[in-house]
Amino acid sequence: MKLIIEPGDGVASIIAAIRNAKKSVEIVIFRFDYGGIEAALKAAAEKGVKVTALIAFANRGGERSLRKLELRFLDAGIIVARSADDLIRYHDKYVVIDRRILYMLSFNFTHVDIGHSRGFGIETTNTNWVHEAVRLFRADCTRTKYAPKTETFVVSPANSRKVLGTFLKRAKKELLIYDPRISDKEMLRILQERAKAGVEIKVIGKVSGSVPFEVQKLGGTRLHTRTIIRDRRQAFVGSQSLRTAELDFRRELGLILQDAKAVKKLIDTFESDWTTTSAKKAPAISKEKEAQTDEPAAASAKETEKAVQVFTKELDPLTISVKKAVRKAVAKAGEDVLHDKDVKDTMKKVVKKAVKEAVKEAVHEAQDAQEAKELAASN
Repeated sequence: MKLIIEPGDGVASIIAAIRNAKKSVEIVIFRFDYGGIEAALKAAAEKGVKVTALIAFANRGGERSLRKLELRFLDAGIIVARSADDLIRYHDKYVVIDRRILYMLSFNFTHVDIGHSRGFGIETTNTNWVHEAVRLFRADCTRTKYAPKTETFVVSPANSRKVLGTFLKRAKKELLIYDPRISDKEMLRILQERAKAGVEIKVIGKVSGSVPFEVQKLGGTRLHTRTIIRDRRQAFVGSQSLRTAELDFRRELGLILQDAKAVKKLIDTFESDWTTTSAKKAPAISKEKEAQTDEPAAASAKETEKAVQVFTKELDPLTISVKKAVRKAVAKAGEDVLHDKDVKDTMKKVVKKAVKEAVKEAVHEAQDAQEAKELAASN
């Protein structure tokens, strides 16, 4: 196993591996503008290697680029699959060469991520990890369900909440964390409990609310990796933050490793980054505010009224559609269904669930947009 500390070195290794591929290359793409990788993929396809690209259905502001990329790949003889739209994002990044080598990355195939970001990756021939990556790739290409078979292969939303929660709970002495934003209530509660139990916690990134441990921003470069080093013996490296959207509503991928050399490199890099900016200890959270951690500020009455007016206006066409759907159902099933209490209750639940999911997705989209603005302002 090889830890990729510098994204530029990792990309050079990936390009070399693609050029040396004998049978297949399988690559998952969320963002992409790196010409060297595109040229290597096209050259591999031209010499007869089966190249398959799974491209995200969407990313913020980049759908047009993704669709153009698909056309260029298809013209070059590359097989193209597109992720489903059932999750908010398909944000995982990895490459499988000849179903023998796996590159799992926390950075995208873009010049910004590769040249101007703190991002890590793992190059491995671990049979279990490679096999799981192939299974995940096949499932997402065919839009079928995926269930991980090993807890060191961390996939959102399949097992990440359980695995990462357990990973944090088992810390005895120290947690060193890179994370652009920690905001999930359950994860925050676990970190607070670990801190109270005497575990030293340091976070490079951002944490919602007041917490009883040290937090500081990364100086000198953009933070993109999500990494947790536990007790200087094990580490998680991946694409998912300890944030509800990335644990429960997005496709993310990470690995838990205990290779001593790799963990030592991560520790050395973290400690070097930590010293670039003077750390300030965040104030301890009070008991009164503990239950309110990660809660957004209440909107004013005026803002609420405005939102309701907009919602009501936008809902009018939906109301017409719902009425049409009900009339169609009645026409097919007969008027008697309307006198069935179970049927009416079920219809109400379906509509209620659809509205709740739409609101939830809107909230996550707004959070993503705000975080993007904050990252752009900090860089």
